[in-house]
Amino acid sequence: MGLRSARSRFDSERVAAVAQGGRARASFALAAWAAAAEPLGAPRTARRAVPTNFIKSKSDIKYAMPIASVNPATGEKLKEFPAFSDSEIEKRLKLAERAFSHHRRRPFAKRTQLMMAAAAILDQEKESLARTITLEMGKLLHAAQDEIVKCARGCRFYAENSERFLEDEPAQTDAARSYVRYEPLGPVLAIMPWNFPFWQVFRFAAPALMAGNVGLLKHAANVPQCALAIENVLCRAGFEEGVFQTLLIEAKQVEKLIVDPRVKAVTLTGSEKAGSEVGSAAARQIKKSVLELGGSDAFIVMPSADFEDALSTAIKARTINSGQSCIAAKRFFVADKVYDDFLRQFVERMRALKIGDPMDETTELGPLATEQILQGVHEQVQKSIAAGAKLLTGGNRIHGPGFFYEPTVLINVPTESPAYCEEVFGPIASVFRVRDAAEAVERANDTTFGLGASAWTNDPAEQELFTSELETGMVFINAMVASDPRLPFGGVKHSGFGRELGAAGIREFTNTKTIWIL
Repeated sequence: MGLRSARSRFDSERVAAVAQGGRARASFALAAWAAAAEPLGAPRTARRAVPTNFIKSKSDIKYAMPIASVNPATGEKLKEFPAFSDSEIEKRLKLAERAFSHHRRRPFAKRTQLMMAAAAILDQEKESLARTITLEMGKLLHAAQDEIVKCARGCRFYAENSERFLEDEPAQTDAARSYVRYEPLGPVLAIMPWNFPFWQVFRFAAPALMAGNVGLLKHAANVPQCALAIENVLCRAGFEEGVFQTLLIEAKQVEKLIVDPRVKAVTLTGSEKAGSEVGSAAARQIKKSVLELGGSDAFIVMPSADFEDALSTAIKARTINSGQSCIAAKRFFVADKVYDDFLRQFVERMRALKIGDPMDETTELGPLATEQILQGVHEQVQKSIAAGAKLLTGGNRIHGPGFFYEPTVLINVPTESPAYCEEVFGPIASVFRVRDAAEAVERANDTTFGLGASAWTNDPAEQELFTSELETGMVFINAMVASDPRLPFGGVKHSGFGRELGAAGIREFTNTKTIWIL
């Protein structure tokens, strides 16, 4: 799953205009709001919504984004929520601190019981919870149900494995006894995006709570009902009040949480700018942070691949979640020998996708999450065409209710264009011809991102080349990149640092304590 480099880009003049004495504070609030309140997916150059504390003129007022549910399929506002007051936030922080003092000492057997109960609730209520996802951010209903099932699976995975992941590790030293112990840190602030509104949260919450930490969630402003539903699930599972809390807060309040000594660590899925500012703010307080900052994943097809399998997966890899996924394939590098056939059929299948109501089980491509994202994606496409890219299909919004965009395929994409150097958070594919595996690696690595890559080949030498030389946190051979509770998830370069999921994920927010006994 994050707000990414090609999204949530504000005019640099706004930041430059801040007075010197308040620049650090203002730029942080801007980035934090971009990560947690504003939708993902806008290009760097698009006019963006601004937080209310950054409104400079009347012309900016219409861009301020409230904490509200808006149905992306219709544009209808469903519900709006007031932000918590400072006094309410203080109450929640005290509650989190108190809950941690109890929860950290709770035996693994009890934590396991509670997490298994949460998994059961998710399974039992997947239809209603999925409907909330679809109504708030437009995900296809069957995909939303799959997301809930995946959350339940993640809860069970950590319920069953956390004690083993965190058990004391003996070490052979000169001491009579020496070992490594993993201990919880305390309240952890999670700043999460909207694109996988349940899974992004549960893949943080399940390991964090099983490790003995407590969670404070600042979710994206357009999925408040999802955020509240997650807190409700964990509460009904039996977790003590304060172990997991959803905070409906504004940007200026996020900074206060990070600097508050009761908050011990921060995790963020968001843009490069948000990651830089939030990570820097945490570092200034000497606090641990984990950053997942998105990507522009490569999808490589070589002549030895199963052509039909690669082609059908390529369509899914680009259009999953309407293209709004950090690990969605965005750049397609196809060997010269199969390029023409691949491109022809890829364009045909993209053009044939059924677009419509995400509640309809026959729909194959739903809306983008917000009007801002729709405008931003269209601007990226048009700027890429103006720079020299050739449009083969799509390239326009679908007029009418909702935030729908045509599946789009570009070729001859210049290196300086948005479609090449930015993350495009929509159903936009850039296809490139390459001579061989070596050129595919070179082109795939020509990006500031390094999250994931999918390579399709049955040649063992090529498989070894791709797994060894692709500069990413994840490489999938003959499969689409996906998150899995059993494996660490994260990237390199500007895609962030730290890992979610797997044994590595649960240990991120623990104190690795060395014990030496003579």
